[in-house]
Amino acid sequence: MPRNIRVAPRTFQVFTHRDLEKIPQLARFDPDRLLAMRAVAQVLPFRVNGYVIDELIDWDRVPDDPMFQLTFPQPGMLEDGALDTMIGLLKDGADRDAIQQEARRIQLGLNPHPAGQKDLNVPHLDGEALPGMQHKYRETVLFFPSAGQTCHTYCTYCFRWPQFVGLDEERFAASETDDLIGYLRAHPEVSNVLITGGDPLVMRTTLLRRYVEPLLAADLPNLRSIRIGSKALAYWPHRFLGDRDADDLMRLFEEIVAAGKHLAVMAHYSHPRELETPTAQAAVVRLREAGCVVRCQAPLIRRVNDDAEVWTDLWKRQVLLGAVPYYMFVERDTGPRQYFEVPLHRAFEIYTDAIRRVSGLGRTVRGPSMSATPGKVCVDGVAEIAGEKVFVLKFLQGRDPKWTNRLFFARYDEQARWLDDLVPAFGEQRWWFEQEFEAMQHPGWRDRWSDSSRVMKRVSGVGHVQFT
Repeated sequence: MPRNIRVAPRTFQVFTHRDLEKIPQLARFDPDRLLAMRAVAQVLPFRVNGYVIDELIDWDRVPDDPMFQLTFPQPGMLEDGALDTMIGLLKDGADRDAIQQEARRIQLGLNPHPAGQKDLNVPHLDGEALPGMQHKYRETVLFFPSAGQTCHTYCTYCFRWPQFVGLDEERFAASETDDLIGYLRAHPEVSNVLITGGDPLVMRTTLLRRYVEPLLAADLPNLRSIRIGSKALAYWPHRFLGDRDADDLMRLFEEIVAAGKHLAVMAHYSHPRELETPTAQAAVVRLREAGCVVRCQAPLIRRVNDDAEVWTDLWKRQVLLGAVPYYMFVERDTGPRQYFEVPLHRAFEIYTDAIRRVSGLGRTVRGPSMSATPGKVCVDGVAEIAGEKVFVLKFLQGRDPKWTNRLFFARYDEQARWLDDLVPAFGEQRWWFEQEFEAMQHPGWRDRWSDSSRVMKRVSGVGHVQFT
């Protein structure tokens, strides 16, 4: 336990769509509103725990409270026709199969896996696909442990919502690390592994060890950093403090650091309220004491954090606790995007207004960034060039590393909400990277990364190469 911080123990209690009527705070809603919430929860995942209900949501501000919008189904999350259909099925007492069939039809129309996750991002080893992994950027591999494909509470905007609604054919999951280790040996250019989900910290530490310890024992000189993507710091900070295996989790983290690996917990904080409780603050302190770096990221979400003052407050709280503001994302083009998305010009304004209000310690955050199919594209500015108003865009990451940090321009469009809504400026017919991107449609396109890495190692005679 961190020094001088006392946190009352709490039992983890979770509610799903089957338990909506059991949440006492919802008794204030009229039956029609509750029915609409139930209808949405048949299509989009819903799971919330008692800590979020009791300590994060201001029930006097509901339904406008941002934490309520972030965690509970809202009628506007489905298009009117889809919502009416689901409400009708529930009113008519339709059987479970009929409800699930209609829900599946709606789900498949919500772009379940954007940005090439199911095809371009899945790597291959010895000609076989590795569906429990993703490799989009040269230095980083994502690993999805099968036991970590749920969360303590689901975010209503979550772009990985297909993991949680029974779309098994759309699910990423790996049951062991043998393929991951084999892939890392075959790809020396990979220096980072991101263990993600879902949320891998829903697993007990004994399970998490089964994934982490083989990585440490494999003697992979190219593996420099292990990242863990988690919302637990916001939604269940007791995981690091009062859970029965919290101390063992800290020991595991200390072992990772002692093994010479950089350990980063990629914390998802969507609103400053998630950092206001003593429990949340104590969890960050304890992670830092264990040698972790806490990096913070979230998408810009209408009705939740589409306000510069909210982001300023969030970044200042993170810096005060010793965490690192890392990314402001643009809401991805999936799920109930129409409910949450913010136009790109407005996203840039919010980011700019917020970044002006923090010191240099808070200006580590990058954004607003779109995790699009070609890479992470940042809206870096709005300018007038040769008489044309344009968005100034920049690759923060690219499928081809040569694209990184390259500026390019799109015609200014106040309706644009995603890269696919933009067109090149100055009369260009195609983006400059499109031809090269088309050549990446073959599974072997990543091989050039590892080939380049081996050549550089032979030339330099060292075991690690820093690409620029």
